[in-house]
Amino acid sequence: MSTPLPGFESFDVLAGRPQAAGRPRAADEPQATGEPRAAGSEPAPGGRADSNTTSTRTRREIAPGAVHVPGWLSLAQQQALVVACRDWARGPVPIRHTRLPNGGVMSVRTVCLGWHWQPYAYTRTADDVNGARVAELPAWLVELGRKAVAEAYQDGAPTPATDTYRPHAYAPHAYTPDTALINFYDDQAKMGMHQDKDERSDAPVVSLSIGDRCVFRFGNTETRTKPYTDIELASGDLFVFGGPSRLAYHGVPKVRPGTGDPATGLAGGRLNITLRMTGLKG
Repeated sequence: MSTPLPGFESFDVLAGRPQAAGRPRAADEPQATGEPRAAGSEPAPGGRADSNTTSTRTRREIAPGAVHVPGWLSLAQQQALVVACRDWARGPVPIRHTRLPNGGVMSVRTVCLGWHWQPYAYTRTADDVNGARVAELPAWLVELGRKAVAEAYQDGAPTPATDTYRPHAYAPHAYTPDTALINFYDDQAKMGMHQDKDERSDAPVVSLSIGDRCVFRFGNTETRTKPYTDIELASGDLFVFGGPSRLAYHGVPKVRPGTGDPATGLAGGRLNITLRMTGLKG
């Protein structure tokens, strides 16, 4: 059983059972990220996912099934995630620039949990890196994903934009992510327009942002070009896309350096944590 991070002690969102607090081992900044660890970046204990109420946030549906919730993560939760991401970046499979089949190299650096993604498949071992099995996806992060889906889709309550969805696409109890892709963007990194279509499940993708702001471009399901909507994602923001928008093209054309809060423990750059259900067995 994984120990919940400070800030995530009460993420049993379905049964409401509190969990004992635990403090993770402080991990040094992995050399691959190139960022010094900020002083005082230890996560603060006691934060809760529901410390911000819906009334203090503006939930905005960008497209049917695509929802942006600004400021969803508390500062304590962001700090805890930064510490955890630094630890995961050290291995067993270290953070790396992904090499594409055409020989190109992605400008973002990526580390995976649960399943290892390489273009364009999931495996348990990172055969394109060091052959090691990737770290497990912790239970508290699965629960965080469920909490995110509940927030984005208002616990599955039907609305004009969502009442045609299949129930499992937005019901929190049915959302069980089994992989996380963690991307680190420095001030030069970008992500081209692409679809997340290597999964066999059509469950939503949950995206969390920490650090510098970015321009997040959310498009349509047919083409990489217009129409699309540019959204500014800031540290702590939640973005969920599923249902009719599950296969929408999306990308990050620009990161805005110096716009993050060093209090998160990230001195520069942007962390993006995406949770997904692969639909795979084994």
